[in-house]
Amino acid sequence: MRMSNRGFSEGGLRRIREVLARHVESGKIPGLVALVSRGDETHVEAIGTMRHDGGAPMRRDTIFRMASTSKPVTMAAAMVLLDECRLRLDDLVEPWLPELADRRVLKRIDGPLDETVPARRPITVRDVLTSTFGLGMDMTVLGTPIMGAVFEQGLTPNLPEPMPEPDEWMRRLGTLPLMHQPGERWQYQIASDLIGVLVARVTGQSFGTFLRERVFDPLGMKDTGFHVPADQFDRLPTLYAPDPQSGEFTVWDEAEGGRWSKPPAFEGGGGGLVSTADDFHAYFRMLLNGGMHGDERILSRAAVELMTTNRLTPEQNAARTALARDNVHISFGQGQHGGWGLGMAVRTYRGDCAPIGQFGWDGGSGASTYADPDNQLTGILLTQVGASVPDPVRLMHDFWTTVYQAVDN
Repeated sequence: MRMSNRGFSEGGLRRIREVLARHVESGKIPGLVALVSRGDETHVEAIGTMRHDGGAPMRRDTIFRMASTSKPVTMAAAMVLLDECRLRLDDLVEPWLPELADRRVLKRIDGPLDETVPARRPITVRDVLTSTFGLGMDMTVLGTPIMGAVFEQGLTPNLPEPMPEPDEWMRRLGTLPLMHQPGERWQYQIASDLIGVLVARVTGQSFGTFLRERVFDPLGMKDTGFHVPADQFDRLPTLYAPDPQSGEFTVWDEAEGGRWSKPPAFEGGGGGLVSTADDFHAYFRMLLNGGMHGDERILSRAAVELMTTNRLTPEQNAARTALARDNVHISFGQGQHGGWGLGMAVRTYRGDCAPIGQFGWDGGSGASTYADPDNQLTGILLTQVGASVPDPVRLMHDFWTTVYQAVDN
């Protein structure tokens, strides 16, 4: 029996469940929640348990640490400000982020921190939103003085130093030279956290408060935020970062007393959110609907198109593709999409089952969130196993392979 041509085939949905269940039965993935939607049809699977040694079953409303899938949602706050003309793409950031004035740039990416040249121009809002402002997480240059300084200053989440409150974070950021000239090269992570500070300083509100008022509440994202209330701890599974050699489950974060058990000093736009499958579905459906949620406009259609269209030059795209392709032994095949919009990947070539134009991102905590305009399709996959081992990423790949098999044309 076939379902409507706007949805999924019955056999395809069975196949999705079988493949997801196989991953859980392998013992490598304790539990998961998966949501797929197309047109008016939504299908959810909750399989396995909250802990690797058993415990409560996964439920549709289980709360997950979204890690880097926070990035596409963070960007909505900045887009609201662009829509309202409170920010402009080519404004200099210095009035709000004076710590980034008068930048100096390393002569060589692996050189001493004091061997620099002046930046050719100031940093703009566009540079920050496109992740090209000059500093980021670059896994190809680990061990260099600049990457050592980024870690030591607590500029990235829990690696190894906790992130300080935003003003102190900015002060530390301002002590470092840039790795590349502003606008020159796409780089990961730090720009997404910087957006949260920029939004807070422009609005005079905390980043989390602004997101709540302008994005989460209008979309009904009631379980999304930067921490989990104590009376909801039972909905947050243990997060594991298995040992890369032995595969043994190692606890990275517990619900009670863990990193998300109280409001953080730094509300990290790059990876700080917790959420549910239904909340993220609401967000990505809004993007597919051109910024509309029911009768309410969250973002302009133009803002959504700006976010979900590749923003990188051919040279930047080539470098990003090479980063994914040449680090496949570390990334387990993540990140091979080609392009980058604002806060998320945008597929610019057909590298797997997903078509050109699909947008979204994956998270190191075992989350994968994408939408596909051509098929009017959204997929959300959430688990509690970090990408210290290939298992959660293989689960993601298999999820998307079966999702596209299930599309009933």
